[in-house]
Amino acid sequence: MNWGAKISIVFISFTLLIGFLVYESVHTKIDLVSNEYYKDELHFQQQINGTNNANAISAVQVIPTDSLITIIFPKEVQHSNIHGEAWFYCKTNADYDKKLAIAANENGIMTVSKNNLFKTNYILKLKWMANNTNYYSEKNINLQ
Repeated sequence: MNWGAKISIVFISFTLLIGFLVYESVHTKIDLVSNEYYKDELHFQQQINGTNNANAISAVQVIPTDSLITIIFPKEVQHSNIHGEAWFYCKTNADYDKKLAIAANENGIMTVSKNNLFKTNYILKLKWMANNTNYYSEKNINLQ
C-alpha cells in the first residue's frame, strides 16, 4: 500500500469520526435547570430573602413513607393560610420534575402520593407564603 492510499484512509476515517460526533451531539438531550434562566435570576433576591426567613423559624420536615411523602411546615406558621409551590426537582432528567401547588391542612401538613413521582433522587424546593411572609427551603429526597 502506497502513502497516498494511507493518507486517503486516514482522511476518510477522520471524516467519519467527525460525522459520528456531530450526529451524537445533535441527538443528545440537554436539560437546563430553568428554561427562563435570566428571568429567574432577576427573582433570585426573593429566594435569598425567603431562605433567610425560613432559617429564622424551625425547619420544614419531610417524611417519606412507602406510599406518601408527608411535608410538615414549621409550628410557627401552622394554623395560618400556607400557599405556594412544591417543586420535586430531578437533576438528571427534567421529564421527572413535578410541580405541585401547596395544599397544607390547618395543622400545616401536606401529603403527596409517590405514585406521581419516579424512583430517583429529588430536591424538594418549597416556595411558600404564610402570614404575608415569603419562605423558601430545599430538602433532598431519595425515592428508591
